[in-house]
Amino acid sequence: MDPLLLEFCNALLRWTHVITAIAWIGSSFYFMHLDASLKPVADIPTGKGGATWEVHGGGFYEVKKYLEAPAHLPQELIWHKWQSYSTWITGFFLLVWVYYAQAQLFLIDPAVMPLSVWQASALGLAALALGWLFYDALCKSPLAKNEIALGAVLFIFLVLLTYGLQHIFSGRGVLIHIGAVMATIMTANVFFIIIPGQKKIIAALTAGQTPDPALGKRAKIRSTHNNYLTLPVVFLMISNHYPMFYGTSLIWVEVGLLLVAGALVRHFYNVSHSGKGQPWWTWAVAALCMWLVFWIASTSTPLGRERLGLGSLSEKPYAGDMQKAPTHVADIIMGRCAMCHAAAPVWDGIAIAPKGVRLDTPEDVERQKEAIRIHAVLSRAMPPNNITEMTLDERRLVAEWTGTR
Repeated sequence: MDPLLLEFCNALLRWTHVITAIAWIGSSFYFMHLDASLKPVADIPTGKGGATWEVHGGGFYEVKKYLEAPAHLPQELIWHKWQSYSTWITGFFLLVWVYYAQAQLFLIDPAVMPLSVWQASALGLAALALGWLFYDALCKSPLAKNEIALGAVLFIFLVLLTYGLQHIFSGRGVLIHIGAVMATIMTANVFFIIIPGQKKIIAALTAGQTPDPALGKRAKIRSTHNNYLTLPVVFLMISNHYPMFYGTSLIWVEVGLLLVAGALVRHFYNVSHSGKGQPWWTWAVAALCMWLVFWIASTSTPLGRERLGLGSLSEKPYAGDMQKAPTHVADIIMGRCAMCHAAAPVWDGIAIAPKGVRLDTPEDVERQKEAIRIHAVLSRAMPPNNITEMTLDERRLVAEWTGTR
């Protein structure tokens, strides 16, 4: 496919995905806030619903909720499902477009596991299916009666799955896939549990029957799970743009910390909106988790481990003449990176230098010195999956040139 068309379609898919995700996350946060704000009213039996008043856009809204079902249904109902479906569909096509169609650049790392494009794609899709099947079985097991125990088992599963994926994919591929696993769980909750349950309730009311209250309770539980997964999923979806997060060997630990931090932030708002106090301790623990993510990202990279005395970047120090380092570095960077980062990239599928970074002249290399330090030394994220086989001694020379010790 024409590289320019590939890049343009990538942009359109990403744009659409972001827009639909905003709509889905916004409605999720809104309804969780709404549920927490409901107060008893006279026309709804105690314990079976409530109402609240809101003000927005110059007008006033009275919103009521029936936990089981109202006595009658209106002619029209607004269904909140397409935000979820469209987010997953655009995200899935973006995953295919970027990570499967360009698997050698973003998904397959020969140093981790030498895979063909079809093998890597199949394993990625299998991970999405496995995540949903395990979670759904967990929610239908006796363990579902204990929300804390269910959450703990799901947490362990996601961390172990991340650890397993680290032995299959590149760091970028791991993070995007574990995020996609959670996003698949969230959308499947809507598609297989929440919406079908609501349709059964409507069918029962239409037939003059009393709906099964368990349907509404089950939908609410799954919706709550979605709410607590939202923040970690968003972080994982953008993490592939930051080498410090995917350039470490401890991605599975990062994911565990992100799950805790994101869930605690949502817990604060859910409790606060329900009028049950403000558990500020959740922010302190979440901040500690994020600091640990940063610490891991900055110390478990090759250079970070070297500074801590936990290992060296190379088995032997570079023995070259450091007075000639700038010339040598320019040759290394132009030889290992300029096939993509050039005025006219020669790598198949790339028409414009990624992020506009050009490295095809010594002057360009000098201008991008800090970016090179971050991407090729501190994280070793570049070249992608070390596809041009940049050696450890070459990285050491680049590290010396950038002043990294």
